Amino acid sequence: MESMPLLDCAGRHRSPATTSSFHKGLPPRNKGLRYPPDPPTVEEIIAVMRAGGDSAEGVRLRGIIVVLWRAGLRISEVLGLNETDLDPGRGSLVVRHGKGNKRREVGMDRWAWAHLDPWLELREELPVGRLFCVVRGSTQGRPCAAAGIRAQLHNAATMAGVRRRFAPHQLRHPHAVEMSREGISLIVIQRQLGHADLAITSRYLRGIDNTEIIAAVHERPAPMIPADPRSAIRRRDPTARAEECGRGSPRPHPCRQPAG
Repeated sequence: MESMPLLDCAGRHRSPATTSSFHKGLPPRNKGLRYPPDPPTVEEIIAVMRAGGDSAEGVRLRGIIVVLWRAGLRISEVLGLNETDLDPGRGSLVVRHGKGNKRREVGMDRWAWAHLDPWLELREELPVGRLFCVVRGSTQGRPCAAAGIRAQLHNAATMAGVRRRFAPHQLRHPHAVEMSREGISLIVIQRQLGHADLAITSRYLRGIDNTEIIAAVHERPAPMIPADPRSAIRRRDPTARAEECGRGSPRPHPCRQPAG
């Protein structure tokens, strides 16, 4: 039986790799790989945001980075947001399908809302749907694919000269660290990140925030260095002290001169 050609909604041929059965039975390419926490700095994040450019895709990328970083969401949670899930007046976002399909409401600071505004203005001209959507082509308005956003982040980080792995989850780490350094309670951080247990949040922060350890060790007093032992010997040995001063051997005491 002859197989039917794969066509998309516009009648164009699709690659077999886009079907769900193409990778069936194959292990994931990243199976067994472990990436230790390596949060980027604020300077690196801002550099990547600037490297995205001023195109519609660049404005969308900056909006995604802002929500990943300043709200601490997972990439699946960000791409699952609808336009109606945002409440700028309260400064909140509703995550309807978090990890474990749990619903929660999180906050985001005013700086982040201000930098999200350019995308929100551009989003009003696109079809109703997900907050972060495709901006061009026949699929305009449809949800973005996580793989495409990861690739765009990687390319922007390369253009910005960031010499570290720059993945969406890496932006979740500095959010947790910054909240901890600002004195926000652990239970609030847990609810913001969507962790099931407080112990997970505690381990999460211990693994990526070593500020207290570094500060404690860095501020240790200097060691008490003892005097040079050779100088102590010279102080006890008059012959060595005289030789050091260039006077030769010490003169014997007149009363101790041998009889002639």
